[in-house]
Amino acid sequence: MQRFAEAKRCRGRLIAFVPTMGYFHEGHLNLMRIGRKQGDCLIVSIYVNPAQFAPTEDFEAYPRDFERDSRLAEEVGVDVIFCPDNQEMYPEGYQTYVEVEGVTNNLCGISRPRFFRGVTTVCTKLFHIVKPHVTIFGKKDFQQYVTMRRMVRDLNMDIEVVGMDTTRESDGLAMSSRNVYLKPEERKSALSLSRSLVLAGELYGKGERDAALILEKVRAWIAGYPHTEIDYARICDTTTMKDAARIEGECVLALAVWLGKTRLIDNRVFGESLKTG
Repeated sequence: MQRFAEAKRCRGRLIAFVPTMGYFHEGHLNLMRIGRKQGDCLIVSIYVNPAQFAPTEDFEAYPRDFERDSRLAEEVGVDVIFCPDNQEMYPEGYQTYVEVEGVTNNLCGISRPRFFRGVTTVCTKLFHIVKPHVTIFGKKDFQQYVTMRRMVRDLNMDIEVVGMDTTRESDGLAMSSRNVYLKPEERKSALSLSRSLVLAGELYGKGERDAALILEKVRAWIAGYPHTEIDYARICDTTTMKDAARIEGECVLALAVWLGKTRLIDNRVFGESLKTG
């Protein structure tokens, strides 16, 4: 992979890169479509990264289907799929990790304390291997997107980070590989996330800026659905990812909700001005 990427770079080719854990849905494919427009060579990685899963999480159960993913990637114009194994990424004696502080301390950084160290480490490794000029991330994982931008900036990586808006099902549910876990009754209640974001948007549109008041109504809305358990519902500044008392400038309403054994996330950005590059 490194030799291939270096050869492309030496010939002046721009490399676009989409890192994934596979089991593609339309959101992944949209990331690839953006990547196809951003570079001369489009590379996608498929790697379920053990470093970002806690022992109690779904690493072993995470859905995998390489043949299906390969076919879908080819249909949208992917040039290369990079699919390393654990021994390549974390060989025996491995002991080097990358940590981004500050923006990872809230939200998923609280409820999934191993997550961001695993993500930033594996993405740093993938960036060194694939050598992209531009990489594309979905904004559904908004804190991850902000973290990638911060890491690339702080470590002087010569990579442009492009963000893509969340791809949704026709009824509003944010697309996720984990949606396949949902039982029929949980799938109905999963709409509580996107619908609560609509409610928050309506309040914001009417001039409400008090974060506590908006969050109170959002939490009550989600709790009104069966099978839901809120992990977090917070409004944060999009630069620092710290809780905001009032929505001033750009803030994100971030949600993580358990539907039975399935944890889903979603968000809505208010006062959006964050550049995609």
